[in-house]
Amino acid sequence: MTRPVFRPYNLPTNLDGFHVELIANGLRADIILDRPPMNAMSFMQHEQIKTVIETLDVDPTVQVIVIRGSGEHFSNGIHKIESDDGSALNTSKLAFALSAPSRCSKPVIAANRGYCFGSAFELSLACDFRIVTETTAYSLPAHRPGQVPGFESVTRLSGMIGTARTRDILMRSQIIDGVKAYDWGVATEFSVDGELENATDALVRELLALSPFGPQATKRLLSGIGDTSLRPDMTIAANIREAISA
Repeated sequence: MTRPVFRPYNLPTNLDGFHVELIANGLRADIILDRPPMNAMSFMQHEQIKTVIETLDVDPTVQVIVIRGSGEHFSNGIHKIESDDGSALNTSKLAFALSAPSRCSKPVIAANRGYCFGSAFELSLACDFRIVTETTAYSLPAHRPGQVPGFESVTRLSGMIGTARTRDILMRSQIIDGVKAYDWGVATEFSVDGELENATDALVRELLALSPFGPQATKRLLSGIGDTSLRPDMTIAANIREAISA
């Protein structure tokens, strides 16, 4: 990959707990979670990531988006100090923000090293590709206050691994390691931890070698088939947001 280039005037400023790098002459955009040591996420950060993805989606240059974490972990999820608000309103807003990759017309890759818990896992589930390593640990700790997964995330996970496995993971707060995630079909690719960046670069190069219209058209087709069951919940969420802004 070539040296990163930056167009900060096209993106929101004062990003909370992450930054954006535009690479390969702006064809690739990396959203990098960056709040050491575990890259814990905030509600503001989720909203900002949604806005960034929406901004990159309409950028005529960007063709592929990568979401990754700095350091040894993708993210351990929401800050504990913010995890006690499980109101229906905030849950709906959070679920909509975390589903932003699925609404993006461009391919979105999640490079998942280390912990990928709670909202971080939900964000990754909404991506088109998930690359894992032997260090990856997926979890949706539903029994913890404020960590109840959204309808969209549960539906996506259930579609990947089935209802029985999803129920077991949620009700027992099971952790899925990288090997199991790949074997079960949660992850699309497995890489040795030291090669995660190379594996991500290779997938980006593969996607960039294609006409951008192909992946985008395929994504629209699969969204129309696979996300039908998500639409009622998304409609409810949209109605709530309209009520807020009224």
